[in-house]
Amino acid sequence: MSDRKDRSYPDLEGKVVLVTGAAQGMGAAHARRLAASGATIAVNDRKASSELTALAAELSSVAVPGDVSDPEQVRALVQRVEQELGAVDILVANHAFMTMTPFLEADPGEWWKIIETNLGGTFHLIQAVLPGMRRRGAGRIVVISSEWGVTGWPEATAYSASKAGLISLVKTLGRELAPEGIIVNAVAPGVTDTPQLEVDARSAGISLREMRESYANEIPLGRIGTAREIAAAVALLCDFRLSAIIGQVVQVNGGSTRGRA
Repeated sequence: MSDRKDRSYPDLEGKVVLVTGAAQGMGAAHARRLAASGATIAVNDRKASSELTALAAELSSVAVPGDVSDPEQVRALVQRVEQELGAVDILVANHAFMTMTPFLEADPGEWWKIIETNLGGTFHLIQAVLPGMRRRGAGRIVVISSEWGVTGWPEATAYSASKAGLISLVKTLGRELAPEGIIVNAVAPGVTDTPQLEVDARSAGISLREMRESYANEIPLGRIGTAREIAAAVALLCDFRLSAIIGQVVQVNGGSTRGRA
């Protein structure tokens, strides 16, 4: 169900938001939360799908499928957003690709696909939306990193490396773009109950339920996170009333990692 018109949320009326990786999980939660703040939403995923179409219809938004690892597709989808909705005020770079395998068994092609999607895709997106933000004289960029980008994780070397790279990108662009009123931050979720958790379960050779329980046992809060909780942190960083939070990594993880980034 959409949260649209819930006025207890920050006011983003008139703002155009592009959310990538939005067909399911955290991306869909981000889109719903920001729509509830009054924003006009464009939702992206790698391919067109019934899930993406349904979300766009639910939020009265625009679906702009495209593979963010391909700069030409990124330019085309951002151009479509600008033509139909206007320049992007807020980018939520939520897309991610992950596989898990022991390091020496990693396929180089798959390793680079993860890097090119997670880190390279964010690079392409920011380059594409930045001119429009500069024309408007302000903007918000929220990049979804990961707790594993802070700590690393066995058998997830490419994913962890890509997410660590995003943290460095955010810290650097936070410094570079703040004088222009374009504020860049990251959210580093801990283990969250999304479809991506199935990759972990397959790698561990256990059921999804067992995977959830295993992770919960290692978290001080005693449970894994929810997509709505991550979306709440994203919404905070999208608020145009907050300008002094710059280049930060907000860790939403139930206490499993504290103050390392």
